[in-house]
Amino acid sequence: MSSDSYDRLTRRAVLKEGMAATVALALGVEQVSAARPTAATVITKRIPSSGEELPVVGIGTNQYSVTAPEDIAARREVLRQLPLLGGKVVDTAWGYGDAELVIGKLVQELHSRDRLFIATKTPLRGDLPPGEKVIEQALTRLETRQVDLLQIHNFYGIDPLFPVLVEAKQAGKTRYIGVTTSSSEQHPLLRETLQKRRLDFIQVDYSIGDREAEDILETAHDKGVAVLVNVPLGGRRGSVLTKVKDKPLPDWAAEVDAHSWAQLLLKYTIAHPAVTAVIPGTTKIEHLQDNQLAGRGRLPDAALRKRIEDLWAKV
Repeated sequence: MSSDSYDRLTRRAVLKEGMAATVALALGVEQVSAARPTAATVITKRIPSSGEELPVVGIGTNQYSVTAPEDIAARREVLRQLPLLGGKVVDTAWGYGDAELVIGKLVQELHSRDRLFIATKTPLRGDLPPGEKVIEQALTRLETRQVDLLQIHNFYGIDPLFPVLVEAKQAGKTRYIGVTTSSSEQHPLLRETLQKRRLDFIQVDYSIGDREAEDILETAHDKGVAVLVNVPLGGRRGSVLTKVKDKPLPDWAAEVDAHSWAQLLLKYTIAHPAVTAVIPGTTKIEHLQDNQLAGRGRLPDAALRKRIEDLWAKV
């Protein structure tokens, strides 16, 4: 079978399973943890500071600052289907242009606020307004009284802002607080912050193609801090999917219910004991359906993760 034929068959299988998952969830299939996995099981992991369970595949929204009607409609459909497919986490930021405004408006239209876990971030550049205004600005733009997670974006203004986030949590304006980075250059600062500050979450860059955050993940796990993984399919170093697009998916991927490269490589990251959820940037329904299937069924054990790493080394 040619690579093109294989890719077409794989994509059809992914879409078919995605549609089946939508129907199953619409009929009330319960989300359960990975303790008793089946192909239909939605995998969840616990937030250490609270015990709350989160589905392991969410979405990133750095491409949601759009105005064209067709672009708005596409993102609306992604946000509509996300909870139907078993997902929950929507990660955005003040630094993503008007993404917060777009998400706030669409979530209100969809009446889906109670089915989503919305995470946002403080400003990334410029003069910081008074801390209270940073919080109110986020709530106003997202059209909500409370966000689920408020994060300091790439450590910008962490010293004046962190006490403000603590107060916002105490006041019920956010349920969790954390810090983020998408650059290995900030990993030492992230490691130091994990040691010195009381966090619910960190967000860090990690994928099969970029494993520099391994020690950060271990520290977070030891400290009982939840981890969101940004760019789980590649970031500044390029998409990991472009490197495997012409390669046949190994037969043994089926051992963890993976039917596409995106699913296999996301499952690799999700399976790390420290990782709570991954948030691949998602604007297209077909990508949402494919990625959400990575959050179902079985996950690689340590031996199979090593097998994936060995395969990746040959790519």
